[in-house]
Amino acid sequence: MLFFTTDGFNPLLLLLAALAFDMVVGDLPGLPRFVPHPVQILGRAVSWFDVRLNRERRSDQARLVRGALTVAALVGAAALLGLAVTPLLRELRYGWAIEILLVAILLAQRSLFDHVAAVSDALQHRGLSGGRDAVRHIVGRDPQSLDEYGVGRAAIESLVENFSDAVVAPAFWYALLGLPGIFVYKTVNTLDSMIGHRTPRYVNFGWAAARLDDLLNLVPARLSGLLLTGAAAITPDAQAAPALRTMLRDARKHRSPNAGWPEAATAGALDLALAGPRRYLGEVVNDPWLGDGRARATIADITRARPSPSQGSSTRMP
Repeated sequence: MLFFTTDGFNPLLLLLAALAFDMVVGDLPGLPRFVPHPVQILGRAVSWFDVRLNRERRSDQARLVRGALTVAALVGAAALLGLAVTPLLRELRYGWAIEILLVAILLAQRSLFDHVAAVSDALQHRGLSGGRDAVRHIVGRDPQSLDEYGVGRAAIESLVENFSDAVVAPAFWYALLGLPGIFVYKTVNTLDSMIGHRTPRYVNFGWAAARLDDLLNLVPARLSGLLLTGAAAITPDAQAAPALRTMLRDARKHRSPNAGWPEAATAGALDLALAGPRRYLGEVVNDPWLGDGRARATIADITRARPSPSQGSSTRMP
């Protein structure tokens, strides 16, 4: 699947076209009013299973088993859908165009960059309260506990972590396994975002979703760190050697087996200190810092970390 298929489809060319389409167009304007986004449909399915299977009166073991069954059912359905759609598109005259559109819809690079840009714009024009309001849409930590520098760090961390699991990972699994690969990955990632939390309600029911998401992101996360290091090598205001050194030294300090790789690479590239102590749901998480630089991330640092679609990716960090 990585190069050519017997019917002439080139997944790598389709992937590049999908990435370009998503960067230029982003989410199709007006489409959600007529056709729900696939992730919205999946979210409703996850909620349906959650309500019916994840009941408090059940034992921890029962909830763990039911969570695993939820993952198996939805991931299996996604794989079967991908296997069914692939040959159908091969038979259509413009099936390749439909496949590009499907892949572009399941990538999130433009929307990710736009959300992070909204944080820097809010900080610049509306101050700390505006920055807190904007950043709450992209992070799980308590925004009211953040000062201006904390908002900046949160935006950068969200940017590079989601660069890994919302751009690199789906692209990786599509390049490797085609539509079944990206359908399965997006299903697992959505499951993890909805139920893969270490809270009393989801610590058991979401265990399988969280572990499978960790597994599917092992390679993409490390690849993301290398891509960010490579980007630093061609970016005037970033440094590749510190990015690589910091990534190899600090990535495993992160509580996530995957998030530390792009975060540590970015910290080294931009001479920042990322991660560190954070507040979630009223509790302080005393994680170590990644990187040896400044913890005071500014609006300018957010701009350095985020590319502008109109400027291209050759002048800024992805």
